[in-house]
Amino acid sequence: MKKVIIYTDGACSGNPGPGGYGLIISCDGKTLELSGREDNTTNNRMELMAAIIALETLKFPCEVELYSDSSYLVNAYNNNWIEGWKKNGWKNSSKQPVKNIELWERLDTQMGRHKVNLIKVKGHADVELNNRCDKLATDAVKGIIVAK
Repeated sequence: MKKVIIYTDGACSGNPGPGGYGLIISCDGKTLELSGREDNTTNNRMELMAAIIALETLKFPCEVELYSDSSYLVNAYNNNWIEGWKKNGWKNSSKQPVKNIELWERLDTQMGRHKVNLIKVKGHADVELNNRCDKLATDAVKGIIVAK
């Protein structure tokens, strides 16, 4: 399996409001930057979309280190929330439907396709690639998109 490093971030102007995501994929000394935008969304949805698009962009199964400042994303897997949600029919511990189910299902498909290690980074700190993803995401909110 190829080893890939991914950084992701999501942003929103208002919550809900216009949102964007940014991602950086590094493999074999090559780097790809992508971003995207939605008109009416939330920060959490953009955090998930960044990870989804990053993993979907990989053409074959890879060993991935995915860095994110989103506790929502990282804790869902590292604290096994996702397994509980699936076991309980996509209901949370309060027996309410999990928000953003369609994105979680899409992400979970990709998590099964790749061997992913999710790593939490501190947002708006001195993590260069996380800061770059934040810039990609906030630019995307404004309509400045980096496409394939």
